[in-house]
Amino acid sequence: MVPWRATGDGFVTQYNIDWYARFAQGRPGAIVLEATGIRDVPSGPLLRVGHERFVPGLATLVERVKAASAGETRVFIQLIDFLGIRRRPPAETYFQRFLRVTDRHRDALGAQDWPEADVRAALAALPPDALTAVLAPREREDLATGYRERVTDTHLPHIADLPAVLPGLFADAAVRAREAGFDGVELHYAHAYTMASFLSRTNTRTDGYGGAPENRLRLPLEVFAAVRRATGDDYVVGCRYLADECVPGGNTAVDAAPIGVAFARAGMTFLSLSRGGKFDDAKQPRVGEAAYPYTGRSGYECMPAFISDAAGPFGRNVAATAAVRAAARAAGFETPVVVAGGMHGFAQAEGVLREGAADIVGFARQALADPDWFRKVRAGRGDAVRLCEYTNYCEGLDQKHKQVTCQLWDRADLAAPGTSLSSDGRRRLVAPAWDGDA
Repeated sequence: MVPWRATGDGFVTQYNIDWYARFAQGRPGAIVLEATGIRDVPSGPLLRVGHERFVPGLATLVERVKAASAGETRVFIQLIDFLGIRRRPPAETYFQRFLRVTDRHRDALGAQDWPEADVRAALAALPPDALTAVLAPREREDLATGYRERVTDTHLPHIADLPAVLPGLFADAAVRAREAGFDGVELHYAHAYTMASFLSRTNTRTDGYGGAPENRLRLPLEVFAAVRRATGDDYVVGCRYLADECVPGGNTAVDAAPIGVAFARAGMTFLSLSRGGKFDDAKQPRVGEAAYPYTGRSGYECMPAFISDAAGPFGRNVAATAAVRAAARAAGFETPVVVAGGMHGFAQAEGVLREGAADIVGFARQALADPDWFRKVRAGRGDAVRLCEYTNYCEGLDQKHKQVTCQLWDRADLAAPGTSLSSDGRRRLVAPAWDGDA
């Protein structure tokens, strides 16, 4: 989970340390740190590992988190790359600044000899139906939702060069993670990030890195190989990818199974399966806001809510994950498989493991609701567990890039000594302590 607690230029803060240390106090088997940027580029209050200057802060975080769990919890870091995206512009701004005027626009207006400013003004004045006929599909999308880069935009040099650039960036980031003391890295090949787009059926690149399944696997495997070479055979290097993209034309569990087999064959330490969370079906953002990949149907599948369909919000990713695991086992690989998504209760989690649908159960929102879930369950105190209500209150904060908290505890004991409050002063930033007897 991205809690939006780093500095504006990606450094660890005390708020990050407190956040992860609070989870560690519950002594889960492992914590996977939030999606952390591998490039040395501005990305807001998101943790970064794209330069050596970030290592000392990350090392302090690892040290404090391990101490909070008395050394029982392993600490991994999730490594991401993402492409450019802009906020949805006002129509006037789009036509004045962002649209690249071409001969097609001039021909449609009969304006071959017009000054460019007049062409832009004329386009801006067109009624919607006429404008639809004049603008290309990507231009219409840029106007309606904001500009967004895709891995298929190979006319852009930096997109064409991704296969040459990304293995080194991921490898260097993983080396820094090891220097900082992390027990391993999770390569983020899921959701709306760059590597997920390379894996997707929607990747139609014609340079050997798109189209056929083996071509779409090429860069993800090259990235892993580079990371493995850089970190050594004794280091944990797993990945998170999608058991189902949940968008038309995207990968399904049928595609995810051979991907998992290929990753297992390559030697990945574990496979963590998620689903959905794509830009493809995101809702139109308001003017001045960027598209958010968890607002459409695929976003719902990634973070199902209590108000749901007949299937309900719980365990929607189990069947697809089980199919990936079965394929890996049939191919002779024992690579541990992690299931996540709508996981929250002991009976549910234990059932998944007993039935062989997965080897490890991961959850974020339930841990956010009650960081002491693990201690309470071990102690037989299920009655004391603070159960997630799946309202996605936390996800709503994330969408607005606000410090993420849980509504089940973020207004409790605000005046207690030592309580850290959100930037607006209205919410506590970590869950209250559990004394073990409550």
